[in-house]
Amino acid sequence: MLATMENMALLDLSDELASMILDSEEAQNYKYTRQVLLDDANSQKNIRQFIRIKEQYEEVQRFGRYHPDYKEVTRKTRAYKREVDMDQNVATFRRAEMDLQSLLDEISLLLASAVSENIKVPTGNPFFETKSACSTGGCGSGGGCGCSA
Repeated sequence: MLATMENMALLDLSDELASMILDSEEAQNYKYTRQVLLDDANSQKNIRQFIRIKEQYEEVQRFGRYHPDYKEVTRKTRAYKREVDMDQNVATFRRAEMDLQSLLDEISLLLASAVSENIKVPTGNPFFETKSACSTGGCGSGGGCGCSA
């Protein structure tokens, strides 16, 4: 019975944490920039063009340089990719996405280190990998590495 009550308390706390994340500035900014991106006709046109040429590129890649359209499709793919990358709405959305991912990575590291310094949390972010590789047992310990987690 006690284990069930503890599990319920943990689930309640995890719901509270999820709500806090959803209410965070990073999550709100992510939602806003995503909606701006989805609502912008020019951005969506650029993305659709890139998706179409990317599908052609994948088809051409099956044959490599021997495909008759290899050079043209490769050139167009790079051009459309550059167009999408230079789109202000796409760039803003990607920044917001990275900010939210960094917040989630930091939370994951804090939770994992609270349980054990030996738990590995894949973040894909070199900033966190450097911190977690600290010689004093991880940054979650607030040890001699100088960080205060």
